[in-house]
Amino acid sequence: MKQDLYHQLNPYVRLKETEILAPAFYEQLIAADLPKIRELLNATAYGKYLTAEFPNDFDAVLNKELLASYSELVERAPVPEVVFIFTMRFTLHNLKVLTKAHYIGENYDYLYLPDGFYSLAELKHAIETGKSAVLPVSILDSINEVREYLAESAILQGIDVIYDRGFLKEQRRLGEQLGYPELLKEIITFIDLTNIITALRCVLQKRSQAFLTAVLSSSGSIPKETYLNFADKDITTLRDYLLTSEYADLLANAITGETIDFAQLDRIKDNRLTEMFASAQTQAFGPLPLLAYLNAKEIETKNLRLIVTGKRSGFTNEQIKERMRMTYDI
Repeated sequence: MKQDLYHQLNPYVRLKETEILAPAFYEQLIAADLPKIRELLNATAYGKYLTAEFPNDFDAVLNKELLASYSELVERAPVPEVVFIFTMRFTLHNLKVLTKAHYIGENYDYLYLPDGFYSLAELKHAIETGKSAVLPVSILDSINEVREYLAESAILQGIDVIYDRGFLKEQRRLGEQLGYPELLKEIITFIDLTNIITALRCVLQKRSQAFLTAVLSSSGSIPKETYLNFADKDITTLRDYLLTSEYADLLANAITGETIDFAQLDRIKDNRLTEMFASAQTQAFGPLPLLAYLNAKEIETKNLRLIVTGKRSGFTNEQIKERMRMTYDI
């Protein structure tokens, strides 16, 4: 059984979980000033990446630790594609910046982030030629869709729209191919909540049905056509529909009346995915502990970025706390 493939990896994942920052540690970080935050982080996995430029280069520090963790697990995972579900967002980032660089004649190679799967040279070759022997077919399809789009349009924003839609499509395809129900459920929930947030923004901005067709994914559990019906409607009509959907309880506090709290919606999305993986703490077999660790590592990155950015921007401790993503004790 595929579940048995993880019996050697999961004890190592449990060991890695001990490095995840605990809720009590976040309390110390939030109460500290920037010099003290650096002192506290020196004793963590992030310490070896900290430089004299902290906190100005903290995003680079976070990316180094995140990618180091992912690369290590790519080597160890019995099914590396499980890790790609998480590192695919780096592939997406790379495709966006390298495509724009290619079409405007600039060199953005320094913005490339290793995803553990596809090299800078492989991605640049695919963007330049529309061909690849290593990329998944759906990702290559997105590259060629972008090539066709740019043959007729000079608006670079369309690049992001095409790649974002292709990203969600590939997530769903890979989730179905891997055959782990808990992973597929997480992916579909992620796509649904992404579509919901996008649709709310579009309806508020009075975007056309054609625009919604372009930016929404067809890979969620709620058909894309459902959202298209709200293109020329008031935001309260879409709100009323969502409050009768399977996500009603989740969304209720963020979409009251005509007020949409998008920051809270993003937080709700992240927290929901963390809740879905919380049961990993009681499972000894299968991919769920690995998936939970990958999710916890990503949430850790978001929380640390929020704390350091918040301190630099003069946020109060309470403002930082209310924006924090859910964590759980390992």
